[in-house]
Amino acid sequence: MEQNFRPKQLTIQDIKNGCISLYGQDETETQICIMNEELRQGFSVLEDYQQSITIFGSARTPETDLYYQIAVRIGNGAVKLGKAVITGGGPGIMEAGNRGAMDAGGNSLGMTIVLPHEQYTNPYVNVEIPFYFFFTRKTAMRYASQVYLFFPGGYGTLDELMETLTLIQTGKIDKVPVILVGIEFWQPLDQFIRQDLVNDEMISEMDPSLYIITDDEGQILEIIKNAPERVMK
Repeated sequence: MEQNFRPKQLTIQDIKNGCISLYGQDETETQICIMNEELRQGFSVLEDYQQSITIFGSARTPETDLYYQIAVRIGNGAVKLGKAVITGGGPGIMEAGNRGAMDAGGNSLGMTIVLPHEQYTNPYVNVEIPFYFFFTRKTAMRYASQVYLFFPGGYGTLDELMETLTLIQTGKIDKVPVILVGIEFWQPLDQFIRQDLVNDEMISEMDPSLYIITDDEGQILEIIKNAPERVMK
């Protein structure tokens, strides 16, 4: 059967309009359609970037911050290792990762989302994939990456980290290296996990081994270099 042509780069409004044209006033089916089409487009684009890393972190981190500069260098180094760099496409740490990737002449992907404040597409994105729903965006950001890097951040970053660890812990996604960049920032959370969650038997003794905490850029790049290729499922 001949398949209809599907352009890869639809805007959120394109997707919404297409779903409304299919389901009219049925809001539930329209919402399900939008979710489905966001994932379909995201996965379709990612098929071309199967050697990649994803950088998570605060949208509020200024250019003068130490971790902004580290994210620039990691993005740059990852491209030199043959990887594409995926971020949420906004300012702060996301901008830094994309900036490093673009400066190295590599593929710099931004999975953007419209928010009431803070979020705009940074100028260092050369492949933009738009999303309306957070959960579809997070799913796509994790879909193909070989390494997940979490820089200091707020509610969004913590949400992304905990969901990622839960999915690895429960075997819903591949056991991908999870690197928490920022020893001083992440140590209190690590202490809570090890002293409270483990000791109270909320998680197993092995679960803290699902992530590492480091500021060593050489170690981070070595993990990126040696990360196994993901199998697209």
